[in-house]
Amino acid sequence: MKPRKKTLYSEIKGILEEARNSAVRAVNFSMVLTYWEIGRLIVEEEQKGKSRAGYGDMIIEELSDKLSAEFGSGYSITSLKNFRQFFKAFPQDRKSSALRSQLSWTHYRLLMRVVSKEARHYYLEESISQNWSSRVLERQINSLYYERLLSSKNRKALVKKSSLEASKDKPTILDFVKDPYVLEFLSLKPNSTLYEKELETELINKLQLFMLELGKGFSFVERQKRISADGEHFYVDLVFYNYILKCFVLIDLKVGKLTHQDIGQMDLYVRYFEEEIKQSSDNPTIGIILCTEKNETVVKYSVLKESKQLFATKYKLHLPSEKELIAEVNFELSQLKKRKLK
Repeated sequence: MKPRKKTLYSEIKGILEEARNSAVRAVNFSMVLTYWEIGRLIVEEEQKGKSRAGYGDMIIEELSDKLSAEFGSGYSITSLKNFRQFFKAFPQDRKSSALRSQLSWTHYRLLMRVVSKEARHYYLEESISQNWSSRVLERQINSLYYERLLSSKNRKALVKKSSLEASKDKPTILDFVKDPYVLEFLSLKPNSTLYEKELETELINKLQLFMLELGKGFSFVERQKRISADGEHFYVDLVFYNYILKCFVLIDLKVGKLTHQDIGQMDLYVRYFEEEIKQSSDNPTIGIILCTEKNETVVKYSVLKESKQLFATKYKLHLPSEKELIAEVNFELSQLKKRKLK
């Protein structure tokens, strides 16, 4: 019996899938080589000024200011330090097998934090041979998979279980499209609909206008501001700067019950802005969590412990009160529900 010929559709589908995969690999590896080269140049420049205290930090701060102004947010001080660490973790010539085209920058960011060279090499090879997504790689590193494998008396069972779990989480084209590092590298803006649900999106639209219409010094800065910490990406719904208070104001909307995790996340946002964004002349950052529970709306202000007195005496005069925010959120929610019932 003759084998069935491929249909026209299946042939074209195969060509398109291969083209997409090739494009993904090309962009990813271009990022990897670029960041490795930047790391190499930073390390070599640092070595010229070994005798000067703080020379390396000064280089990175100056570079971050200039690169961020011209190429966008992908070149923060933290990012440049990551590039430097990347080169140090994989110091061989870029033409050698040290850098592998099958792995993304996100993979390498995880790998370079593995202290043991043997473990790092193992995770690198397994990521390639098993086609691990960066999520799977992170899970394996965090669960000390390599160490457990060495000490296990039943390695086959452990490997089988791990392979089964990894097969359920294969990387996709959508992962690539949504990857914030890729978007920054290509100077593309993320589509907010990738990160916001429909109801939250409409509420955020209204809240953005509400804050600007208050007339108390609010200036819009950014929407869905990305914050990266420990390999995870978080997105602040709205970021404002208040030029009367001279501080950043962060707003996060949660549809559902307020949790300790939500509060901890906002504290993370506030600390990030304190350490990475605000200038020395700025006042402490303020976070506002708006949470629409089933039967009521909850508002929580989040400030660092050392700025609570300032918040109590000055900030409250210029910020919307909890009652104002609750009233606005409830009004917009009722309007949106009415519109959907029509």
